[in-house]
Amino acid sequence: MKLICFDCDSTLSSIEGIDELARIRGPEVFARVVALTDDAMTGKIRLEEVFGRRLDIVRPGRAEVEAIGRRYVETVEPTAAETIATLSGMGWTPVIISGGFQQTIHPLARFLGVSRVEAVNLFFSDDGAFMGYDSDYPSARSGGKPEIIQRLRSELRPEKVVMVGDGVSDLETRPVVDLFVGFGGFIVRERVKREAEAFVTSLASLPALV
Repeated sequence: MKLICFDCDSTLSSIEGIDELARIRGPEVFARVVALTDDAMTGKIRLEEVFGRRLDIVRPGRAEVEAIGRRYVETVEPTAAETIATLSGMGWTPVIISGGFQQTIHPLARFLGVSRVEAVNLFFSDDGAFMGYDSDYPSARSGGKPEIIQRLRSELRPEKVVMVGDGVSDLETRPVVDLFVGFGGFIVRERVKREAEAFVTSLASLPALV
């Protein structure tokens, strides 16, 4: 088998899920969280320094998380579904590897026909209040996505692995994949563009690359 791994936020969808959850809390909270997200995605600060802090600021309830899940589908990258179908026909197995949240990403994964999602789990009380997150999950920290790739290699024994993403946390996978493709369809992060082995602004470009 061959694995093609996608980041979710600003790659398969135009939004950053945590930023959209912050938007619900008003413009001041939104601005704070967006700044933290951007600093992490450009590599100015380590992901683990902002991951829990953003969630503590927002404290999203279950219903709000479910609403963002629907928002992911509404903001899907225009060529994502067709591209993933084409890649599947070429023998590639798609996986989503994200520092986002299981509960928000699964609706998009179902929409795209992706059965494997590697993302952070959120915890809620019986009444839907935010109770925390799986802080031990690899993609909640810097260097976590390469760990997930290595685990997938051990589990599935793929002959080839490709990673596609927009952020520095995705770029970190470059040493452990056969090809890293930077994505700039929604936002161009200059370090990712400079250091990626290939760089695309539409997912439709992927079949020709792999």
